[in-house]
Amino acid sequence: MLFIERNNDGGKYKYYMVFRIKKAEYTCMKNEYIYVAFNTEPMPKIIITGAAGFIGSCLAGKLNNKGFTDLILVDDFQRPVKQRNYLSKAFLELVDRDQLFKWFESHAGEVGYVFHIGARTDTTEFDHAVFQKLNVGYSKSVWQLCTRYGIPLIYASSAATYGLGEHGYADDHGLVNLLKPLNPYGESKNEFDRWVLSQESCPPFWAGMKFFNVYGPNEYHKGRMASVIFHAYRQIKDTGMVKLFRSHHPDFRDGEQLRDFIYVKDVVDVLFYLMKRGERSGLYNLGTGKARTFLDLARATFKAMDVPENIVFIDTPADIRDKYQYFTEARMEKLLAAGYDSPFYSLEEGVEEYVQEFLRNDRCF
Repeated sequence: MLFIERNNDGGKYKYYMVFRIKKAEYTCMKNEYIYVAFNTEPMPKIIITGAAGFIGSCLAGKLNNKGFTDLILVDDFQRPVKQRNYLSKAFLELVDRDQLFKWFESHAGEVGYVFHIGARTDTTEFDHAVFQKLNVGYSKSVWQLCTRYGIPLIYASSAATYGLGEHGYADDHGLVNLLKPLNPYGESKNEFDRWVLSQESCPPFWAGMKFFNVYGPNEYHKGRMASVIFHAYRQIKDTGMVKLFRSHHPDFRDGEQLRDFIYVKDVVDVLFYLMKRGERSGLYNLGTGKARTFLDLARATFKAMDVPENIVFIDTPADIRDKYQYFTEARMEKLLAAGYDSPFYSLEEGVEEYVQEFLRNDRCF
């Protein structure tokens, strides 16, 4: 049995664990109760923006699995299709994205950490005003509040900041001003990174995470912006084949374009590690550090589905052909130097688990 007593000061709780000792088992005792009491402070609240989305909802699941349930989930909750991403999670409160700053001013003293994962992520959107509002202006306000109240902050940057990779894929602060993203989404992420690096006042710890090609459960609502694995699974299920872009680059054969694919479980493991152990603030790449081909991805998906391979190549659309990335691979030395040493899922391991445990069963994380 568990009894809970709250002290008069409203701050601490006393928990009484009460165990019944049976006479038949302990002949040296009569029927008695043993009381074990301990005190604890209220858990600090953790804010997750983008909590109804892909990575944000998986992060909420990770925190729940680690015993953190005092979560403040922030998003635009008007899309019913995303409800199953968060309604199965343990949390304290849902806060509409537009109400966060008002909420924050009233509860800042209760907040222990902020994960700013929410963003407009559509790489085919070309309305700069949308990105300026949601990815730049909103993020600046989150940063300023965390700075004012001394709250650690981890926010979502993107590998889209690297453009065609002319300057490589190192998370070196000295390269940020040289980067040339290929679309307004990448530009907005790089603009915020540049602004962060120019700030004299900062949260006590901060990390901007340059996510590479993330895939995994809870992305079913993303439509065309979902991962290639998600679309490959749907194509194979519906037609028995998968379509890949043909190469239009002399140095790459069809299907051998390379990406750094990372399973979302690895992503949230890293975020949790930095929450608990992060000491050196800065921008961090978050990929596996090992580029793999689209052919590897397609073959892993066929294998996980136990379906014979049937791959068809189609031309890359002309309007994106000159901006198509043929190679991305995260430089991971900085994260390793920060002490993170857990192995990442291989592409085959991640695809197998994603297909067989989540996609096949239409299940969320």
